[in-house]
Amino acid sequence: MLDGLAIQTHGLTRSFGKLVAVDHIDLSIPRNVIYGFLGPNGSGKSTTIRMLCGLLIPTAGEAEVLGLRVPGEAEVLKQKIGYMTQRFSLYEDLTLRENLEFVSRIYCLPAARRASRVAELLEIYRLDGRAHQYAGTLSGGEKQRLALAAATLHQPELLFLDEPTSAVDPQTRRDFWETLFQLVDAGTTILVSTHYMDEAERCHRLAILDHGVIRAEGTPQALLDNMNALVVEVRAQQSRQVRAALNALPEVLSVAQLGALLRVLVSRDLAEPVAVVQAVLDRAGIEAQARIIPPSLEDVFVTATSTPMDGSDRVREASG
Repeated sequence: MLDGLAIQTHGLTRSFGKLVAVDHIDLSIPRNVIYGFLGPNGSGKSTTIRMLCGLLIPTAGEAEVLGLRVPGEAEVLKQKIGYMTQRFSLYEDLTLRENLEFVSRIYCLPAARRASRVAELLEIYRLDGRAHQYAGTLSGGEKQRLALAAATLHQPELLFLDEPTSAVDPQTRRDFWETLFQLVDAGTTILVSTHYMDEAERCHRLAILDHGVIRAEGTPQALLDNMNALVVEVRAQQSRQVRAALNALPEVLSVAQLGALLRVLVSRDLAEPVAVVQAVLDRAGIEAQARIIPPSLEDVFVTATSTPMDGSDRVREASG
């Protein structure tokens, strides 16, 4: 099934009783890219990652990861992948060095290689000055670097990151992503789940998940180019009245306020959207100026997840 891909799935599904957490998703993820899962809590991101790691048995469908079928060949796969969870999962009562040495034994690194690899990672992730410090005393950013060091200790071909930056500050997140690109340059494929739009923009390709279904997929630019809506920016002082007037229009998908500006998502089926919006506000006695502006990835997300699904529109794929 795989042909130059790191991951390929067909109809991958996972149910918990009557709850369908992941609903027949198809993935084709190339090697040597950062592929993102973008979606809110409960969208199926973590469940999908756990199935791809072989930690959770699918209810239906099939998947191949690095040429291995999961969960059938999961034990072999575990030596080829790294997995970093959202929560810090190393031992807080061990030192940084002790944690990495423990992980090196789990991955069966040759004894002659363990010490040098641990020292190398402590230096790469700027933790060598804290090697004998207990992991539980680290800051959020330092714990994140230690967890990534542990996940990459055995130099995996594929790295799974499940919302890895949810508990760190913006500068630490930025530094973390620079590290990810260095890993990709060295030949690692990365699948990362996130709910941050700025992180999603950094991915080479992206899938937007909602209630266990892929609602849109493609490069960030392709998703922007193929968004099934237009963005009208409205400048007005009476923001509450503007929202009330525009939300009454069936063609309006969303109205979001950014200071004195409102960002209005309207259906592409609406002819002359600026004129229509302006006319609605004029009739309501609201002084405002409207204009079309380029979309953001957040607009793509809102549009994709607010469009009703039916059997013929389970996945909208963007080319590119």
